[in-house]
Amino acid sequence: MLPAGPLMKEHRLIERMIGVMDFELKKIKKENRADLLFIDEIIDFIKTYADRCHHGKEEDILFKALAKKNISTEHSRIMDELIQEHKMGRSNVKKLSQAKLEYESANTSALRDIISNMETLINFYPKHIEKEDKHFFIPCMDYFTGVEKDTMLRQMREFDAEMIHEKYTAIVSEHEKT
Repeated sequence: MLPAGPLMKEHRLIERMIGVMDFELKKIKKENRADLLFIDEIIDFIKTYADRCHHGKEEDILFKALAKKNISTEHSRIMDELIQEHKMGRSNVKKLSQAKLEYESANTSALRDIISNMETLINFYPKHIEKEDKHFFIPCMDYFTGVEKDTMLRQMREFDAEMIHEKYTAIVSEHEKT
């Protein structure tokens, strides 16, 4: 398996969540109210799975390995775009989280911000995923030897194994502060 394989598999789950978000967004618009538990699930999914787990492997493993290679100008440009898109996604999730908090505290006008931020994420991810899947991941695998690819796959498995511990250690640490 190529290191692009696990990343592309993760894309399929992210696409499924985007479909669920799109369905929920239609309900929000129709009912003129947001399901706060679902918004929490969106925020957790994107922050933990799409960003920390998925984008984390891209940035901390694949992109770092590519930075040591003499990659084409085109691939370098795409990688820079992807990094900027990841930052934009993080910013948008923060805005969604803030809008959810405002809505939760009876600021009904924050519903517009929830809708807007959900629309941004729903529109962002399919294009971002297509860029990675069709124009970046597979062609970039040619820069690596078989040993380097195997090393990246091992690093990705280790990254995933550490994720659950990282998340729940942070939760316990936060509670210990209070």
